[in-house]
Amino acid sequence: MKADQTPLPKILVLASGSGTNLQALIDASRERDFPGQIVAVGCNQPGAFALERAAQANIETFVVNHKNFESREEFDASLMAEILRYNPDVIVLAGFMRILTTDFVRAFRGKMLNIHPSLLPKYTGLNTHRRALEAGDTVHGVSIHFVTEELDGGPVIAQAEVSIAPDDTPESLAEKVQAREHILYPIVVRWFCEGRIQLGSDYVLFDGEPLNAPMRLPDN
Repeated sequence: MKADQTPLPKILVLASGSGTNLQALIDASRERDFPGQIVAVGCNQPGAFALERAAQANIETFVVNHKNFESREEFDASLMAEILRYNPDVIVLAGFMRILTTDFVRAFRGKMLNIHPSLLPKYTGLNTHRRALEAGDTVHGVSIHFVTEELDGGPVIAQAEVSIAPDDTPESLAEKVQAREHILYPIVVRWFCEGRIQLGSDYVLFDGEPLNAPMRLPDN
């Protein structure tokens, strides 16, 4: 970076598992014009492959093992302390399988994004693919939203749909959705780093205007 250039916004990613969305973000961040820099990857599972992905990309990592804490509040306090070391501009939850406390969420209000494998407000929580199939849905998808105190209930920034085929299983549907996740999440993180999206009181601002409906990724 040249001396007269403004430092890129700092991205911190939290993950719990294999880190496929993390990998999509790492790949996107290597593009010459990407407007942000991943400064650290944090994890609550010491053996998660997400940590290996970060190490391979020369990104700093840290682990806060939730099993070492007696309460959710103690875990969140330790996690917050680690995050604040990096002073990130945005925290990206990429398969981070922890329910965060109200105090934690409020501390990072407007700076934390989450990805959820359903077309919110449908199917908050777990087992979204099975639930969509059991309901007889013909369309499913992924949502990216700002994190608020309500689980999977923050204002939705963007969504992408997939069609449900008669022979789909939860596993095949998960693969379809994940392919869309890997395209959509880097786009939304780019928007955030460019200053195009902000969190209003209970809505998303896109280019300074309230977003009446989530942005949509075009169908395949």
